[in-house]
Amino acid sequence: MTIALSTTLTDTDFETAVTATKAALSEQGFGVLTEIDMQATLKAKLGTDMEKYLILGACNPTLAHRAVGIVREIGLLLPCNVVVRADTTAGSVIVEAMNPDLIVQVTGEPALSDVAAEATTKLQAALDTLGSRDAVRS
Repeated sequence: MTIALSTTLTDTDFETAVTATKAALSEQGFGVLTEIDMQATLKAKLGTDMEKYLILGACNPTLAHRAVGIVREIGLLLPCNVVVRADTTAGSVIVEAMNPDLIVQVTGEPALSDVAAEATTKLQAALDTLGSRDAVRS
C-alpha cells in the first residue's frame, strides 16, 4: 500500500496549484480547515530553507462523521492531509493526498473500509481534476 495518492502538475506556479487544489477538493465535498506553511514555519523556527511546501487539512464532514461513528479515536487521523509542494528538481508542483486506506490498516477496523473507499474515490477525483488541468499524473 502506498502512503499517498499523487499527481504532478507541470506548467503552473505554486500559488495557482494551491488555488486549483482547494477548488478541486471543494468540488468533492472537502473543506480546508487548516493550512500549515512548512517553508515559513521551518524558516521562522529553525532558520532553515526548504522548497514551498503547504499542508492542507481537508475534511469531508459526511465522511468524517461516518468514521467517528465507527471509531471515536479516528479523529486522531483526521482531517485528510493534502500536501502541495514544489519539486525544485523538475520545476513542477506535486499534490499528494493521504491514502485513506491507511485508516483501515492503522486501526484494523474493517467497518472503516467503506468510508476509506469513498474518501479515496473523492480524493482521487480531485487529483484527476488537477491532472486534467495540464498535469502529468504520477
